[in-house]
Formats: sequence, C-alpha cells, structure tokens
Amino acid sequence: MRAVGVWGLAASIVNVTVGGGIFRLPAAAAAALGAGAPIAYVVCAAAMGLIALCFAEAGSRVDMTGGPYAYVEVAFGPFVGFLAGVHVWLLGTLAVAAVATIFADSIGALAPALDGAAPRALFLVTIFLLLSGVNIRGIRQGVLLNGVATVAKLLPLLLLIGVGMFCLQPANLAWTERPTPGSVARASILLIFAFSGIESALVPSGEIKEVRKTVPRAIFLAMTLITGLYLALQMVAQGVLGGGLGSQRAPLAEAAARVLGPSGRTLLLVGATVSMFGYVSGMTLAVPRALYAFGRDGFLPRQVAAIHPRFRTPYVAIVLQSAIVCSLAITNGFERLAILANLATLLLYGTCCLAAWRLRRLGDPASGSPLQAPVAGLVPFTACAVILWLLTSVTRQEWMVAAGVILVASLLFLATRGRRKRDA
Repeated sequence: MRAVGVWGLAASIVNVTVGGGIFRLPAAAAAALGAGAPIAYVVCAAAMGLIALCFAEAGSRVDMTGGPYAYVEVAFGPFVGFLAGVHVWLLGTLAVAAVATIFADSIGALAPALDGAAPRALFLVTIFLLLSGVNIRGIRQGVLLNGVATVAKLLPLLLLIGVGMFCLQPANLAWTERPTPGSVARASILLIFAFSGIESALVPSGEIKEVRKTVPRAIFLAMTLITGLYLALQMVAQGVLGGGLGSQRAPLAEAAARVLGPSGRTLLLVGATVSMFGYVSGMTLAVPRALYAFGRDGFLPRQVAAIHPRFRTPYVAIVLQSAIVCSLAITNGFERLAILANLATLLLYGTCCLAAWRLRRLGDPASGSPLQAPVAGLVPFTACAVILWLLTSVTRQEWMVAAGVILVASLLFLATRGRRKRDA
C-alpha cells in the first residue's frame, strides 16, 4: 500500500539529512566565506536537489536492493558497480569518523577533563569498543532512540533560532569582501556534508503515492526547509559571534551561550551529543555490512564474512570497521575527514546521475511508470556540471587519496576475479 505523501516524504528527507555536521559546519563556512557563507548553502541545496531527482529516477527503474551500487551496476556493469560499492563504504566510513570527531569535541566541551589529545583518544576507543560489542550481540538501535535523537537535535536548534534572531548584531552580518567562485566551491564541498544522505530517504519508493508528482515536490519542499534551517542557524551564529565564529569548535553551543546563557550552551551540547551518538551507533551497525558483503562475494578474505556462532552477526566485519573508523577519528580532524567523505560522495553521486541518464536510454524499467526527472535528460548533466565545479576545489593531496582508493579497488577486483569465478 502506497501511503507516503509529499509531507511525509519531505519530513523523512529532513530527518535523514539534518545530522551532526550542522553543529560544527557554521564555523567552517564562516572561516571560508565570512558573512557570505549563505551563498554556499544555496549552492549545496540546488546541487542536492538535482542529484536527488536523479536518484529517484534511477530507483524507479531498478528493482534491486543496493541503492547506488545497484543503479550503477545495472547501467555500467559489474566493475563500475563494484567501484561504486567501494565508494559507498568509503563515504560511510569517513562520515562516521568525521561525526565521531565532533562527538568527542562536544563531550570535551561538556566535560573539560575529557578535552585533550589523550583523553579524546581514550574516549573514542571506549565508545567504539562499546558500540562494537553492542552490535555484535545484535542489539539494534530502536525506534525510541531514533525519536529521542531527532527531538534532541531539532528542538535546541529551533530554540536557538527563535531567541537568537532578537540578538543579532547587524555589523556582524555585513560583507567585508565579495566571495570568489573558488572560495564558494571550497566552502560548498565542505557543506555538502550537511546535505548528503538524502538518497536514503528515497529508497522505499514502493510506498510513495503518485511517485512522479510526490518525489519532485517533496524534494523541493525538503530542500527549502533544510536550507531555511541552515541559513537561519548560520545567520544567528554569525550575527551573535561575528568574526570569532570561524575559530569555534562548537559554534552553535557558543552562540547559545551568548543568547541563552550557560544552560543554553549545555542544551545545545547535549542535543549535539545525543544526535551524534545516535548517528554513530546506527552507522556502526550498518556500514560493516559492506565489508561483510565484500568478504562474502570474494573481494576480501572469507574470514571478514565470518558470522558469530551465537549472536549470528558479522562480528569480524564489525570489529574491523570499528577499528578503521576509530583510527581515522583519532588521527584526523573533522574538516579533512568531511572533505574526503564529500569527495567520495560527489564521485558516487556523479556516477549515479550518469546512471540515471543511461538507464533512461536503456528503457525496460522495473516498474510500469518510472519517474522521469523534468526537462528531459537535462537534469543529470546539469547535476554533473555542478559536481564537476565543486570538484575543482579539491586539492592535489585529496585527489591522490581518491585515486589511491580507486587503484587499490581496481587491483582487488582484478586479483580476485579467478576466485570469484570458481565460487560462482
């Protein structure tokens, strides 16, 4: 039964998209663009709206589980599909590590005894050991925790906006210089972190009423709500903190301290920690399944796909994934991890946009009336053009990381071909 309408789908997109990154990103946006930071939010919203339409169309034409991996494999074959699967795992890994760094910073702000390199590392190790153990035992994140995390992240943000709008200093919002296209692109590729994840809300397309009408309207509505929320938060933070915004580790909490006092700061930090704990916990359950699948399908040693004899969970994959994420979070800062995650995300998104175009040309959709993005085939290429522009801000070192991942994945695909054929 198709029960999800425009408002229901839009609410799902908002809930999935608004995550822990927004508690940190206003500072990074201000450091890059100053009072001109809102431009980058608008660019990200437009880009993600186009990309989401491509995901929705591809999903309506491919009746397989796997999301982006499935779309790309059907459109371009198993090798490109495998690379897409690697990027799905990579962006999930880097995103969890990035959010974990903000989580640790928020805990450090709440409990100064845990603020410092050694206590921070110990905290991260403890958290991932705990979450690994919980997920190995098969205890799933419940609906109640999801609901609490959603309220915890949205209520303090709305309160900050409601009160902070009356405490703005107009001088703090004045532009001192016009942002360059290059600086906007660099800021946007970081802010994409706050907009990514929208495609996961479009997966259950079989439950959406009047897909052709509902999906574009819901995407437009959700992008409008999300962008409005982010712009309001950026304006409040900039208007309250001024030039000091760019150097803050917990910018929204510091803005709340100015307008609501110490209790407001604590409220924002608690909201941030609950939200990010929910995200890290859920992703610690989900992302290891990619490593498990790689082991099961012969791309990694079979031991990676081992199932716990008692709890029936992929315990080796969970432990391995947690160790990788924890190491990345300890040795890197949020901005570096977020940009690398966004680079993997944009490469994946660009491939999926081309897959949507390719699937339309191939025809033979999974359903009788697939969604078609408006303006014929213009949307996928417009989305790709925006992605390419964003990627112009990526540094050589960041490209080398991406190229290294693609090279290793390609060699792995070739090296395991014989074993996979024997096991088929």
